Amino acid sequence: MKPKRVLSEFRNEPLTDFSKPENRKAMQEAIERVRSELGKEYPLIINGEKVWLEEKFQSINPANKSQVVGIFSDADSDAENLVEKAIESATEAFKSWQWVEPEERAEYLFKAAQILRERKHYFSAWMIFEVGKTWTEADADTAEAIDFLEFYGREMIRWAEPQPLVPSPLPEKNELEYIPLGVGAIIPPWNFPLAIMCGMTTSAVVTGNTVVLKPSPDAPTIAYKFMEVLEEIGLPKGVVNFLAGSGTKVGEILVAHPKIRFISFTGSKAVGLKIYEEAAKTRPGQKWMKRVIAEMGGKDAIIVCDDANLDEAAVGIVQSAFGFQGQKCSACSRLIVDEKVYDALLEKVINLTKQLKIGDPTDPETQMTAVINQKAFDKAISMIQKGVEEGGKIVLGGKGDNSKGFYVEPTIITDVKPGTTVEQVEIFAPVLAVIKVKNYDEALEVANDTEYGLTGSVYSTSQEKLDRAKREFHVGNLYLNRKCTGALVGVHPFGGFNMSGTDSKAGGREYLLHFMQAKSIAQKI
Repeated sequence: MKPKRVLSEFRNEPLTDFSKPENRKAMQEAIERVRSELGKEYPLIINGEKVWLEEKFQSINPANKSQVVGIFSDADSDAENLVEKAIESATEAFKSWQWVEPEERAEYLFKAAQILRERKHYFSAWMIFEVGKTWTEADADTAEAIDFLEFYGREMIRWAEPQPLVPSPLPEKNELEYIPLGVGAIIPPWNFPLAIMCGMTTSAVVTGNTVVLKPSPDAPTIAYKFMEVLEEIGLPKGVVNFLAGSGTKVGEILVAHPKIRFISFTGSKAVGLKIYEEAAKTRPGQKWMKRVIAEMGGKDAIIVCDDANLDEAAVGIVQSAFGFQGQKCSACSRLIVDEKVYDALLEKVINLTKQLKIGDPTDPETQMTAVINQKAFDKAISMIQKGVEEGGKIVLGGKGDNSKGFYVEPTIITDVKPGTTVEQVEIFAPVLAVIKVKNYDEALEVANDTEYGLTGSVYSTSQEKLDRAKREFHVGNLYLNRKCTGALVGVHPFGGFNMSGTDSKAGGREYLLHFMQAKSIAQKI
């Protein structure tokens, strides 16, 4: 029998220091390599076989919309037939995959992690072109994908160990084991196109399930590149099936299909609620209640108290609000400030924001670039206008330019009143609404007055105020005296309350339980 590998303790993948010439050179070489591969055509993958279709759709570079990143066979053109085939493939693969030893399933993840580690800049470069990530944002995304692979592999081994039970008063042997659910639908977002897509897919796979992966139409190339990794490590055919589509047809059919056992989704509130509703309906032939793991965004707030370190707060606010153009579900879109420090803090935030370098993401100096597509651009501009109509005042930015790419200026709107549209609706763009409050009581009240509850941050030198935030600030991920973005796998299990989703805590010790069911076994002795 092959001896089990002794694993090191999990540690987060280090980020790349691009101030070092050798790292800068390596990333530039990766960018040029990816540039030479742009515009290729890609198939669907069902049961390990490539499926080419006549109908195609394109993935484009949001920072240079004339540049085609990849051309994909469009599964939406024959959605019912292709979804049926993919689910059949996954169902057949599940018959054997569910019995593969957990350690062996975990080993696939460790092998994939090593490939991503060796080709880190290559994967980051794809994100630079396909979704407009800057060098540092792309590098962090790739590092997080590696973290998910390493962490979930170790977690599966832990859950496969004998589970603690209370000793029985009867003469019997008792066990509790976790078994997989079946075939799942994986519907990831475009904003963390490697990390979240990888984490959602492999958490389901390492627990013994098989899946149909439906990537975002804005980021299919990165997902396909990950499929190539799964092929390279020898993952059995049919365990992960790949259906790229230009719209929503594939996803809708997957969610409603009676053979789908669970749906793992990250995206907007509107789509998440629709999935939740459809998954609750039982169809003919369906033997189970479908499980939904959903992460649906936020309207995240940073509170700055009158006793805060304003310089530290200003840095954290700008990083949280404008990192990746505000296109993170954890991004700060509401700044709630005590009136005693309002003017002083605002001046610092405006000055730091003015220093941001906006440009092409392939440039290592770029700190902000384009939003993902025309729809996102239009929404950002209309929401900025709405903010002004409702009494807000633009003190920085406010404009956009979509002649070359979908560029929106980092925008700060002051005099925003609680309850107005720009203070309540998730914009997913570099737009920061600033609200002045009289005191900490009002700050917490405003912060909690939203249908979301994902991330939040409080800046204060008072431990009493920070302790109140721990008790009263109703978010899944609370940060004190630091920015509200940048959750680390294993360190900050991620997921929110209310309309932010099912609080599934990705990157946490309980996350894999969403993809398994517990079986209690008692044997008389």
